[in-house]
Amino acid sequence: MERKQPSLLESPTIMLVFANVIVYVYTSILSGNFLETSMNVMSSLGQFNYYVLNYGYYWQLFTSMFVHANLAHLANNMIFLLIFGLRAEELFTEKEYLAIYFVSGLFGNILTLLLGPHVVSVGASGAIFGVFGACIIYIYQSIIAVAFYSIILFMMSSGAGVNVFAHFGGLVIGLLLGYYFAKMRRYSIVYRAEYRI
Repeated sequence: MERKQPSLLESPTIMLVFANVIVYVYTSILSGNFLETSMNVMSSLGQFNYYVLNYGYYWQLFTSMFVHANLAHLANNMIFLLIFGLRAEELFTEKEYLAIYFVSGLFGNILTLLLGPHVVSVGASGAIFGVFGACIIYIYQSIIAVAFYSIILFMMSSGAGVNVFAHFGGLVIGLLLGYYFAKMRRYSIVYRAEYRI
């Protein structure tokens, strides 16, 4: 059963887009460049594996989800967030949606640590891939459909500088959480129906 879509002011997707844009404006001011974020700012506010692994800057695993390398990076991610996020609002509760978003993003960033200490990673891609995976598995409940859509999205997002670990990690968590919430919802509906008989 699909859920009623909240108004724009109540939409977690719109709030996430707004937060990402605000952070980009802030990092642009710090960088002195609206088109690109400086490496110094990305290392400080994004995820610099060296700082995480050697100085315990674990908070970067979270903040990096809101930092973007350049304006095109931000625009691309926010378009996909709007597409999949607004759909997710119809399928999941707000708490479920936010759990999918942030757990997927964090897991993708944790996997990014495997790339070595000198890697700097930024962007909401892992979280967005998680939302995408959750929507697809919830709607289709078919591993074939999920594989097909996942391959397409990976092809669309492939290219130089793309953090495949973050994308893959976010997608896996999104698939798992989407499947879990779908199973729980079906169980709840069946239980209520049997209880009323």
